[in-house]
Amino acid sequence: MKIIAHIYTDFPDKFGLPRQSGLIEEIKGKIVFEKEYRVREAFRGLEDFSHIWLIWQFSRSCRENWSPTVRPPLLGGNKRLGVFATRSPFRPNPVGLSCVKLDAVEYTKNEGPVLYVSGCDLMNGTPIYDIKPYLPYCDSHSDASGGFTDGLGERRLAVTFPEDLLEKVPKEKRRELMEVLAGDPRPSYQDDPEREYGMSFAGMEIRFVVSENRLTVKKVSIADK
Repeated sequence: MKIIAHIYTDFPDKFGLPRQSGLIEEIKGKIVFEKEYRVREAFRGLEDFSHIWLIWQFSRSCRENWSPTVRPPLLGGNKRLGVFATRSPFRPNPVGLSCVKLDAVEYTKNEGPVLYVSGCDLMNGTPIYDIKPYLPYCDSHSDASGGFTDGLGERRLAVTFPEDLLEKVPKEKRRELMEVLAGDPRPSYQDDPEREYGMSFAGMEIRFVVSENRLTVKKVSIADK
């Protein structure tokens, strides 16, 4: 499989990313293609679609061996399920699948065709294998069953972000960051009110604590490179 592009987002690490694509529409991404694929004709008609599928590589989860069972974080990490019944990154082939909103297709002089997307769940620099249009008439199934995820819902937290700390965040990044924090970036199995968590975002380190259903930001600083 050939890597055709890379996506660039505000998340250098997995911690803080939403658990699935489309959950936080404010998360933006920029897809830049390898030189071989910067062919304008290859993108003809793509702008007519509102959403696209990204087929990508779990680049930090590549392993020689694989396990037939994994521990889904949504179940607290205490129950094993078959790897093919989950979206775990630890698979026989480290391939991910995400549906994102296509905001724009821009034809540039230096980078060729560039795609701007939102609703991402990919780390900065993630390799892309392929892109396909999302087709509502066959890709959407209103009567689908969600297996072990049914009824779990997406966690939402109230966020306390002191004004002096919020001012350290660029204005154009504040809404995205607030939505990520409200979505509870912690692993499902971690619920320690005394623990201070750290998350890298857009070149910053965000430190916070969570007590019951409230997340409180404690520190914002420039992330270590």
